[in-house]
Amino acid sequence: MSLQDFLSSLDSLVADASRAFEACSDADTLEEARVQYLGQKSGALRDIQKQMGGIDPADRKTAGMQLNQSKTAIQDAFNEAKSRLGQNEDGGIDSTFDPSLPGHHPVLGHVHPITQTIEHLMEIMGRMGFEAAEGPEVEDPWHNFVALNIPEDHPARDPLDNFYLATAGKGSVPGEEGSQLLRSQTSTVQIRVMEDKQPPIRVISLGRVYRPDAPDATHFPMFHQMEGLLVDRNVTMANLKTVLRVFAENYLGTDVEIRFRPSFFPFTEPSVEVDFYWNGNWVEFGGAGMVDPNVFEAVGYDPDEYSGFAFGLGVERLCMRRHGITDIRDLYSGDLRFLKQF
Repeated sequence: MSLQDFLSSLDSLVADASRAFEACSDADTLEEARVQYLGQKSGALRDIQKQMGGIDPADRKTAGMQLNQSKTAIQDAFNEAKSRLGQNEDGGIDSTFDPSLPGHHPVLGHVHPITQTIEHLMEIMGRMGFEAAEGPEVEDPWHNFVALNIPEDHPARDPLDNFYLATAGKGSVPGEEGSQLLRSQTSTVQIRVMEDKQPPIRVISLGRVYRPDAPDATHFPMFHQMEGLLVDRNVTMANLKTVLRVFAENYLGTDVEIRFRPSFFPFTEPSVEVDFYWNGNWVEFGGAGMVDPNVFEAVGYDPDEYSGFAFGLGVERLCMRRHGITDIRDLYSGDLRFLKQF
């Protein structure tokens, strides 16, 4: 067989195979065309390759180079047809692909409204000089209760009001030394910060906390708090109220109404509840107060030299107030119809 005849056969094969692949309209006809032209046993390309034995040895190098180029061209034509028909890497047709539909942009996700709120709160408090601090979600009773001046007989330490973790050996009884629990408040972070740092301190901590509350419109067993702590010399309740008012007006708007009610927390004295007015009702969004001297003594601070305030605000309630959400459970439903609004 002459070299010229061999090259002409290859050119014709490439043209025929390209037309055949282009004419395929489904996976079955494409597979038939592949076997016809690229089959390992009886494909047309294989048949022409066998004819190289009859070519003059001096021309076989040229023939071999052209054979490889033709094989590549046929394979490219097949791949293009496969892509056009929406086949996946395994060769099967992607059932979700409809080539008759017009092109469209993919739907992109976005940041969850809780995360959006956390980032916004950090930005507001950062402008007031507060640095972000973090702490573990699995805590020991000392950081979660003892150092915060919460006595053993306090209802907040009841095993039914906390998520204690089962541990083996010593400390397996909830509340005993060595036991662990999911933190019930971000106030644990202020203890860890004061253990490692001397005043002045101005920090916030935003994170998850856990309490076995029955879910309803305003309660959930897992939620987020923003803990704030400021410790220095000559800190007063007026400083605390100013910070919270500035914060509320920056996040909720200058028209927001807030109030402070006398309250009691073991780790602050005096203590207040902070409410905002929403939909005709006063809604609690956190507690605050001056840091109790016993807390300072637990971390080695001199309460005669230093004073400070702390506050804990509910992130979900702030998010709900800002966006007009009436049920906290919507934030954790996973309903894309709801989440796409943010």
